[in-house]
Amino acid sequence: MSHSEAALTPVPHEDELTMALGPDNRFQTGGSAWTQPFGRSAAIDQAQLDAGLRSYMLRVYNWMASGLLITGIVAFLIANNADIASLFYQVVRTPRGNATVPTILGWVAMFAPLAFILVLSFGINRMSKTTAQALFWVFCAVMGASMSNIFAIYTSGSIASTFFVTAAMFAGISLYGYTTKADLTKLGSFMIMGLIGVLLASLVNIFLQSSALQFAITIIGVVVFVGLTAYDTQRIKADYIEHSYAEGSEEAGKRSVFDALGLYLNFVNLFQLLLQLVGVRQNSN
Repeated sequence: MSHSEAALTPVPHEDELTMALGPDNRFQTGGSAWTQPFGRSAAIDQAQLDAGLRSYMLRVYNWMASGLLITGIVAFLIANNADIASLFYQVVRTPRGNATVPTILGWVAMFAPLAFILVLSFGINRMSKTTAQALFWVFCAVMGASMSNIFAIYTSGSIASTFFVTAAMFAGISLYGYTTKADLTKLGSFMIMGLIGVLLASLVNIFLQSSALQFAITIIGVVVFVGLTAYDTQRIKADYIEHSYAEGSEEAGKRSVFDALGLYLNFVNLFQLLLQLVGVRQNSN
C-alpha cells in the first residue's frame, strides 16, 4: 500500500462505534407502538405514517446529499490551490503514477473525522438540533480536506465516473434495503464485524505496505459497505415506524442528522474503495 492509499483507509462507521441510537424508548408515548390497542400509536393512520416515513427518509437523504456536496467542494478547492494543498500533502511520483505523502496537518485531517463521529455518536442526545446539524457540516468539510489528495492521485475523469458508479450502486442498494421484506439485522451484525476486520487490516498494512493485502482489503471493504448500506436503510425505516417520529420534532431532527451520517459514511467509503479498484492514476501508463 502506498502512502496515498493510507489516506483512503475506511472511516469507522457510526454503527460500529455505538448502538445508543437503536430503539430508544424516549421516542415512544408509552408501551410499544404496536401493543397499545387504544393508545396514540395504534391510532395513527397508515397513510399518515407512510407519508411521514417518506418525508423523514427524504430529509435523511437531503442531509446526506448536502454533506457530500460540502465534502466535494472543500476537496476540490484545496486540491486546486497549490499553496493550501501543500499544507496537507506532498505529491510524489511512483512507477504506478502519482502518490501523496501526508504532512502533519494531513494526518490530522485524516484522523479528525473519527473525533467528530465519536462526538456525534455519544453526544447527540445532549445536543440541540442546530448543534448536531452544524457539527455534521463541519465533519463533512473536514472529510473534504482529508480526501483532497484524490485529485492529485487520480484523473478527474476517473473520479467523476467512479462517483457516478458509486451513486448508482448506492441508490440501488438503498432502495433494496427500503423495500425488502427480509430481515437484514443478522447481515448488519456480520457486516459490522467485517468492518472491524477491514479497519484492523488497514492499520496493519500501513506498516506492511502489502499490495496483495491492500487488494483484499479493498474487495472485502466494498462488500462490507454494500451490506451496511442495505442494513442501515432498513434500520432507519424500521426505527421510524417503531417510534412514529413526529415530523419537525427536535428529536426527529437530530435523529435525521445521525441517520444521514451513517449513510454518508457508507457512500464515502464505498466511493474511495471503488476508486482504488478502478481509478486511473495521474501520469500512469
